[in-house]
This record gives sequence, structure tokens and C-alpha cells, in this order.
Amino acid sequence: MIGPLALGFLAASAAMGQAADPAAELLAGRAKDCPKCSLPGAQLKRADLRAADLAGANLAHANLHRASLSGANLSAANLTGANLNKTDLKRANLSDARLGEAMLFEADLSGADMNRADLSGALMGSSRLTFAKLDSANIADADLADAIMHGAQLKGADLSRSDLSQTTLRRADLAGAKLAGSGLMRADLRGADLSGADLRGADLMRADLTGADLSGADLKGSRLLLAKLTDAKLDGADLTGTVMPDGTTHP
Repeated sequence: MIGPLALGFLAASAAMGQAADPAAELLAGRAKDCPKCSLPGAQLKRADLRAADLAGANLAHANLHRASLSGANLSAANLTGANLNKTDLKRANLSDARLGEAMLFEADLSGADMNRADLSGALMGSSRLTFAKLDSANIADADLADAIMHGAQLKGADLSRSDLSQTTLRRADLAGAKLAGSGLMRADLRGADLSGADLRGADLMRADLTGADLSGADLKGSRLLLAKLTDAKLDGADLTGTVMPDGTTHP
């Protein structure tokens, strides 16, 4: 026969066990940390998750519209197809995260660590990525039109076929980046490092490349019509078939 004291202890233990579910606690707004939690499709619109530990969490197709995630740890998290429109992700750790086809319109990713992240097909128009770290990231087929990427680190990143029209990339590090077939019309690339970059077939019409380093870049078949190349470095660049600023085609 179980005494009243033992019954009380069992009830308390059960209650503690139930309350200890980190996913339930996060969804209820009582906790922020939930590393490796499974939360696909979670409704976290406007949630306050500043400095939260969500490393390795499954947040695929979650709604995080206008959520506060500044300084959060989302390394290796699955955010495939998630709604992160207008979300605050300043200084967040998104290294190795999966963000394929995620929506990041007007999201603030200033200073965020997105090294090696998968952003293929992501919708990032008008987003802010000032001084963001995106080395070796996969950003192919993404929409980055009108994004602000001043000083961003994109060394070796894959931006093939992405829309970067009117994007600000002043003094960005794009050394060795893959930009084949990308749209860079009217992009601000002043002082950017594009040394060794693959720009085959890229459209750089009216782009500002003043002081940019294009040494060793592959520009075969690209379009530089009306682009500004004042003080740009083109040593060793391959300009075969490139439409030059004056409309002539380089042999």
C-alpha cells in the first residue's frame, strides 16, 4: 500500500516530468532553449527568442515572422521553407544551417554567422546582411534583390543564377565566389574583392565596380554594358566574349 507521502512524491515527479518537455515549454513561451528539438511547422510569429539555444533544431516550415532571434544559436538547424520575413537575426549563429527556399524578406542578418549555410532558392529580397559571414555558403538560385550586404564575407560562396540586382556589396569579400549566370544589374560593388570569381554569363549592366578587384576572374560571356570600372583591377581576368561598358564585345 502506497502512503500519502509516496503518492505526493509520484504526483510531483510526474508533474515535473511533464513540465520538463522543452518543446512544449518553448511553444508556450515559458522557455527559449530547445537544442535539437523537433518543431516542424511551429507557430512562433513574433516570438522572443533572443539568445536562445536552438542548435540542431528542426524548424522546417516554421512561422517565425517578425520573431526576435538576435544572438540566437541556430547552428545546424533545419529551417527549410521557414517564414523568417522581417525577423531579427542580428549576430545569430546560423553556421551549417539549412535554409533552402526559406523566406527572409527584409530580415536583419547583420553580423550573423552563416558560414557553410544552405540558402539555395531562399527569398531574401531587401534583407540586411551587413558584415554577415557567408563563406562557402550555398546561395544558388536565391533572390537577393535590393539586399544590403556591405562588407559581407562571401569567400567561395555559390551565388550561381541568383538575383543580386541593385544589391549593395560595397567592400564585400567575394574572392573565389561562384556567380555564373547571376543578375548583378545596378549592383554596388565598389571596392569589392572579386578576385578569382566565376562570373561567366553574369549580367553586370550598370553595376558600379569602382575600385573592385577582378584580377583572375572569369568573365567570359558576361555583360558589363554601362558598368563603372574606374580603378578596377582586371589583371589576368578572362574577358572573352564580354560586352564591355561601351557596348563593344571583347574578342
